[in-house]
Amino acid sequence: MGFRLPSIINAKQTLGWSPTTARQAASKAIDVPKGYFAVYVGESQKKRFVIPISYLSQPLFQDLLSQAEEEYGYNHPMGGLTIPCREDIFLDLTSRLSG
Repeated sequence: MGFRLPSIINAKQTLGWSPTTARQAASKAIDVPKGYFAVYVGESQKKRFVIPISYLSQPLFQDLLSQAEEEYGYNHPMGGLTIPCREDIFLDLTSRLSG
């Protein structure tokens, strides 16, 4: 009985994992406070927003997550959660969720 390390290594390569990407993700995670998470929003130019995790339970935000799943699946181009909508629409939605 043994472990098949080559398949684990191949899986990491397929998912795009490397020590460099892990360091980049860790450095970006530092500026996200506890209870929040980062998302990337925009059509051609993506902008990073840090939002409360409480938004995850809101139906309006869940609709955006469904759109992100349809658009990108689990392979987000920015390395984090990418929301496929215009920045002004996202700002309007988040202002409604926070108020």
